[in-house]
Amino acid sequence: MSNECETKKTRVQARLPRKQGYVPRFLLDESPITEVHAFWIAGMSCDGCSIAAVGAKHPTVEQLITGTIPGLPKVILHHPVLSVTAGAAFMKAFHAAKNGTLGAPYVIIQEGSIADEDIAGKFGGYWSAMGADPETGQPIPTAHWMRDLAQGAAAVIAVGTCATWGGIPAAAGNITNAMSVMDYLGKDYLSGLGLPPINIPGCAPTGDNITETVASVLMFLAGVGPLPEFDELGRPAWMFQSTVHQGCVRAGNYEEGKFADQYGQKECLVELGCWGPVVQCNMVSRGAIGHNGGCMNTGGICIGCTMPGFPDAFAPFYKKPPGTLVSSTISRQTGSFVSYLRKFTQRKGNRTERWQQDREVPSGWASVDGFTPAADKFVGFFYDKLKRMGTEFTPGSARQKELQKSASHYLAKGPQTAIAAE
Repeated sequence: MSNECETKKTRVQARLPRKQGYVPRFLLDESPITEVHAFWIAGMSCDGCSIAAVGAKHPTVEQLITGTIPGLPKVILHHPVLSVTAGAAFMKAFHAAKNGTLGAPYVIIQEGSIADEDIAGKFGGYWSAMGADPETGQPIPTAHWMRDLAQGAAAVIAVGTCATWGGIPAAAGNITNAMSVMDYLGKDYLSGLGLPPINIPGCAPTGDNITETVASVLMFLAGVGPLPEFDELGRPAWMFQSTVHQGCVRAGNYEEGKFADQYGQKECLVELGCWGPVVQCNMVSRGAIGHNGGCMNTGGICIGCTMPGFPDAFAPFYKKPPGTLVSSTISRQTGSFVSYLRKFTQRKGNRTERWQQDREVPSGWASVDGFTPAADKFVGFFYDKLKRMGTEFTPGSARQKELQKSASHYLAKGPQTAIAAE
């Protein structure tokens, strides 16, 4: 009980609500915003989110930092790995932002979860740090940079599942008391633009998800676009409303009751441990890099890495989810009939009217059977009736023949002769 109370106390101390009446200077400036500083802070991370960001295509990081996108201010990126400066020269902008002397608006981009530095501090160390205190020479924990810079930030953007929800560093049994940006800043936190933390989950996120969200926030900051829609957890709604399954290239197999029993097969991967039907993610529909790839597109399963419950709620990985005992059983029972109907429609759509009458397909590529099975004829009769029900015009109907009478002279004399006669 004492450890639990201590943890809660630490988290309350870490929270830093916005100062009452605080109004950022840049919001009062009538001149257009030409540049925005972006402070990239890496906490308990693997740098995978940074790699994903530099692989983005629409827009690219280069387009953001050069200011080549019409209407958007130029982004001055301060990244601990990508920046050309190091040491005191690199940290100068961080200290200026902390002291309120930066002279331009800025956003914070957090990669990785935020560790409880009070735990490490008891032993004279730190979990994650960047730069040094000019007075003491001691490393400055990255959590303290978030604490000090969040007050003046136009927006705080959490990138990757570790930053958005805590991720693997915050899994059950961790010793760092790692937490997400939301947990650290608290429910009451609002940025200079009045925004709670923005969350872009993924391990790692799709690069375009990162740059597109940043660009959308910058458009709002610059006054050239509306605030994008975010869901109840601060995720870009247009990216995370749908599940993986809804955009999966293998979803049709699920409906037909076709499931893979080993990797390398093209059928649905649910029974191999895929959580796609319940996971909110656009990795498959958007692609990993350059709109290519994505877990199921390349034969892998979804392990729920964009979800707040990851990894604990989806472990053990590569094991059939319990829900498939019901869903896949139902799919198998109904899927055979669904599959037949789709194959029937496909066969019908692969035949011209002439081929159906001649019962012959004149393909030189392969031998194609033009014969229509009796079952298809029977189903086709009712299928056509249902397809054309309620329509005014159907092929071969009296309505069609009536309309054709007015053009009979074109059919009898030929188009050129008929036009000349007119």
